[in-house]
Amino acid sequence: MVEQLFGSKTRVKLLQLFYTNPNRSFYVREITRQIDEQINSVRRELANLLSVGIIVSDNANNRLYYEVNQKYEHYDAFHSIFGGGVVKRKKAKKGEEVKEEVVVAEPADELKALGNVELALYSGQFTRDETAGIDFLLVGDVNMKALENYVSELEKKEGKDIRYAVMTTDNFTYRRQINDRFIIKVLEAKKQILVDKHNLLEGK
Repeated sequence: MVEQLFGSKTRVKLLQLFYTNPNRSFYVREITRQIDEQINSVRRELANLLSVGIIVSDNANNRLYYEVNQKYEHYDAFHSIFGGGVVKRKKAKKGEEVKEEVVVAEPADELKALGNVELALYSGQFTRDETAGIDFLLVGDVNMKALENYVSELEKKEGKDIRYAVMTTDNFTYRRQINDRFIIKVLEAKKQILVDKHNLLEGK
């Protein structure tokens, strides 16, 4: 039904990929691997999505990257269809521009198997913002053996080494309260939030 409404299976897969991964950038071959479609079909549909403003592109490291355009006028509507999460926006003081939109997706089933994950996010290589210094952060009561297996599978899937950090909720909260440099860098970096059960990112 959705494929009929939006014209093609590849287009629907692309919309699902982009709207479930806000703030994350992908290059063409990475996209074809993620959605398992032919590269010519992917290129054609990327051009269509670019032409109407649903996605944006950017050149970096001799590669053309694509990501969802969060300023697109129908972003919230499309996210409700393809994103499967709740849209939350940072409040800005009067006259200030909202610099970042935070999208909290439903907790991924794989993350539930790691233990009580309170917060999980992608940054670094996933969002092309190296200021965080890491690619993957988990906060909560995490089974380390399960986490090692998870990261190993993620590295195979993504085709790259993943730098990650894990800490307890109390440790994260304390380090945030004392303005720990590492935590501040992570919070200020471009990121994709996978799980934030109790709004840890909004707390102080």
